[in-house]
Amino acid sequence: MAPKRKKKSSRRKKSPKPILAASEDMEPVNMESMGHPEIYPLVLTTKTQEIFNCRIDEDITDEQPYKLINKEDIFEDLRNRAAVSDFHPVKKIVQEYPGNELLLVYDKDFKYGLNFYLIGTEEGKENYLNPPEVSEEQEEYKEYIPEDVYIYKPPVSKPWVSLGSEKEIEEESVTESTKQITYMISRKRSEFGAPIKFSDQNASSVKDAYIECTAYPDKNFTLKQLEKDVGMQVIPQIKDISTQTKCVEIALQQNEITNTFIDDWKHLAEEEGTFGDKTDTHLKEYQSFTDLHSPMEKMITCVSWHPTIYGLIAVSVAVRLSFEDRVHFSGKLLLQPSLILFWSFSDPIHPQLMLESPDDIFCFKFCPSDPNIIAGGCINGQIVMWDITAHADRIENIKAGGSRSKKATLKPMFLLEPESNKEAMYIRHCAVSSIENGHKRVITDIHWLSDTFEINRMGSVFENRSGICCQLVTCSADCTICFWDIRPQKPLTPQTTEKKKEESIEIPFDVPSTFLHLDLSWKPLTKLRLSKGETSLDHCPTKISLNEDHLLCKTQDKMLAQSKTAKAEEMNPYHNLESGVANLLKPIDDFCTKFFVGTEEGEVIYTDWKMERDPETGRFMPKKPVNLHTIHDGIVHTIQRSPFYDDIILTVGGWNVAIWKESVMTGPLLQSCCAPKRYTSGHWSLTRPGVFYIGREDGYIDIWDLLEKTHEPAQSQNICITMITCIKPWIFSPKQQFIAIADYYGTLHILEIPWTLSRPSTNEMTSINHYFEREVKHLEYVEQRKKIREQEKKEMEQEMAKKKVKIYQKSKEQMEAELKMDYESYLELEKTVLINLGLIKVTEKGSYLDVM
Repeated sequence: MAPKRKKKSSRRKKSPKPILAASEDMEPVNMESMGHPEIYPLVLTTKTQEIFNCRIDEDITDEQPYKLINKEDIFEDLRNRAAVSDFHPVKKIVQEYPGNELLLVYDKDFKYGLNFYLIGTEEGKENYLNPPEVSEEQEEYKEYIPEDVYIYKPPVSKPWVSLGSEKEIEEESVTESTKQITYMISRKRSEFGAPIKFSDQNASSVKDAYIECTAYPDKNFTLKQLEKDVGMQVIPQIKDISTQTKCVEIALQQNEITNTFIDDWKHLAEEEGTFGDKTDTHLKEYQSFTDLHSPMEKMITCVSWHPTIYGLIAVSVAVRLSFEDRVHFSGKLLLQPSLILFWSFSDPIHPQLMLESPDDIFCFKFCPSDPNIIAGGCINGQIVMWDITAHADRIENIKAGGSRSKKATLKPMFLLEPESNKEAMYIRHCAVSSIENGHKRVITDIHWLSDTFEINRMGSVFENRSGICCQLVTCSADCTICFWDIRPQKPLTPQTTEKKKEESIEIPFDVPSTFLHLDLSWKPLTKLRLSKGETSLDHCPTKISLNEDHLLCKTQDKMLAQSKTAKAEEMNPYHNLESGVANLLKPIDDFCTKFFVGTEEGEVIYTDWKMERDPETGRFMPKKPVNLHTIHDGIVHTIQRSPFYDDIILTVGGWNVAIWKESVMTGPLLQSCCAPKRYTSGHWSLTRPGVFYIGREDGYIDIWDLLEKTHEPAQSQNICITMITCIKPWIFSPKQQFIAIADYYGTLHILEIPWTLSRPSTNEMTSINHYFEREVKHLEYVEQRKKIREQEKKEMEQEMAKKKVKIYQKSKEQMEAELKMDYESYLELEKTVLINLGLIKVTEKGSYLDVM
């Protein structure tokens, strides 16, 4: 490498830059390649360059890449800046330098790693400033010298030096460490070659029939494993299975049972062709409804999907005013109609029907036997009944094409063609309850009793032979729960024909006469009050859940069949109702009359609607609550039974959620922690046993999935900017589900439920059931531990009481002895004090002498 570099430098020497060529020629040859230690790389900052006038591209250029620096200037810089000086690393070199000027060279190409280097000897400085000239013959000769010449050097044997590897080899080598044992087995010569016969025998009955080898610790073989080498190799999984073929008849039976010609691939394609992506877990907004024609600001109080008509949903609205504001604007509110609006997917702007009521409706329900019959509860405590049978054709023909036989096909809103006739269809109520005999405050919940039973005034249960739902149950903020019967009641005294004519009222043409016998005279069949025990106060119910609620959730197909049958016969059973509970009905003895109640104080009450006779007064009184738990820290907004488990109940109130089991009285199976915002509504999923939806006051909806998490929601999603007032899911088809979410500003949001939240996983029903069973066992264990701790506490208190009794039950002799000992100790203390004060002196004989 050195000769080639000299040749390169000689060529540069002929260029117009002889000084630069000399520096490039001499640096690698005389200093770097030959290993001279006189070169010291330096880093000179901009400040240092200004001090010594060696600024790059100004004082130092490519033509003159060096600078002679006075040694005294460097010492002055070291005195001024000390360790901060860039020459501090070469301070010793500068001090030992014999001359007065040192050569500083600019290293443009960073051959030595830094931007400058210092030459520390006079010889090196002279060689750099005046490089020796090389003749052309030497340059031509050096061109033929090979660059790399490999010289073979044979290896030289060296003595072996131990580094400890032989110890590792000895430790890893296998050696016999145990003493070999030799066994000699002998046999008689006469028995050689004799045939052997094996037989079974009882080892315990024959002497020396067995030898017991019991385990015992052997110190010689007690080893402690410190390190273990394990070798692993990945191989395909191998599984050996043996089976025995059964009779051919079973295979033939299977072929008869199952369709062997079904196209499995096509079936899988249909399964994958569901609406939406399986990986999507968020609710997607499908449509929204808002009453744009209302002059006042209203909120949605209740939502209910039509049981038989797909794509039709009813909502009740109320004015957003407090009680004081309602009283103040009562005159203005009388001029505004209180409505239940029917919205259709085919027209998101105009409601299809508007049901009028005397006051704002806060809850309503479709009749399970006939969806054209609707019952609602008002804010003033009255119950309102509607019959929309005359308008059934209008709402059923809303669907595309007007065909009743085909299901509604949901399309995007921009593809829909709304009807041209948008005249508002107002429907008046056909009956309203008596305001004097009903509830005194707002009705917060209403339910239809099942068509399989009916109750009397004492709460006894009988068979319902009419086959239709004829009774209602309501709860109100006036601390009462009322049961109502829509059938005409038998009068106590028969009325004359003349009196009947006087009381006859002319019916308006647009009002059905279905429930005319109830209008303004309808009274509750029975009324319950939930007493708070010994006090005169009562619980204030807000929501109720009957034992038959889960049956009403699964009656859509049944209702559709009944409605078709009723239309075919052209006879509505509600148009010819018989009188109330008959005397010849068969009672149902094993019927569960207990139900759950949620209150304003956040209590969950399990009570009975059946009356019992008071032994003191002889009057029928409501039974005391079976159980009461204060779990929620606010008003209970939702109390609902699971559509999959008859005895599992979801309650939502305050800042938490709870799940209960009807047969467990010790507490809830699940109780969530305090949420960041208040919960306002909730609902179970209709297709997944472990999923339920919870609405919050900040417009978010929490989606709980018990298969994924049980201590917090699986996900939260923002729906609106205000409080969510109601949640109602709905199954449109096996592949498409919707959920209706109402808010405080009066907007109804229709969202599509994703595939992951609508399709149950494999064995989800069994997994959730096992989870509930585990929680029941956990509660039983906790209850047992509580009883044990209480018993231990009682025993400890009894022992402490016994010890106290022993202390105070001392004999007279013991007390006298203790008093005597106390007196003697007092005398000793008195003498000691007097001696220390110098009032008494001790004589040589040991007696005491009084100084005074």
